[in-house]
Amino acid sequence: MWSLFKKKKEKTYPIKDISLHELKQAIRQYMNELPDDVPLGILINDDLTINYYELAPYLNAIPLKTYYMSKETYDIFDEDQRHLAENLDYTQRAVDQYIDLTGEIPVIHGDPYLKVSYHKLMKHGLITYRPPHEFYINPKDHLINFKKTR
Repeated sequence: MWSLFKKKKEKTYPIKDISLHELKQAIRQYMNELPDDVPLGILINDDLTINYYELAPYLNAIPLKTYYMSKETYDIFDEDQRHLAENLDYTQRAVDQYIDLTGEIPVIHGDPYLKVSYHKLMKHGLITYRPPHEFYINPKDHLINFKKTR
């Protein structure tokens, strides 16, 4: 009878050096097992770090390095690129708000690469600084990325 109230013993995992490729594979496996109504964002902590304890069963380890994931686009970055994850989320939120406000994507008219126009975002008060990276908008899903679309 008392065994019903015993706490489950949590499995401990070794801390190992996990490559970005291995991490992405584990995230794909994790994502495939998520119910359809549960977003992948539950794997991302408030500081954009990845919740390794959720991924540990798929990696059979806890990663030694800290990786960051964009909450908006789910792109993954290593420690040196944390600022990219932050700027990606910052800009993606502004792009989404701009589209909601104007019904258009924030690019310079006629730009074949669909580069995000920070000027348009600033003009509408959606950003307070210009990220040092160039982002491009995918015309199909309006997600931003680092690659020119054409």
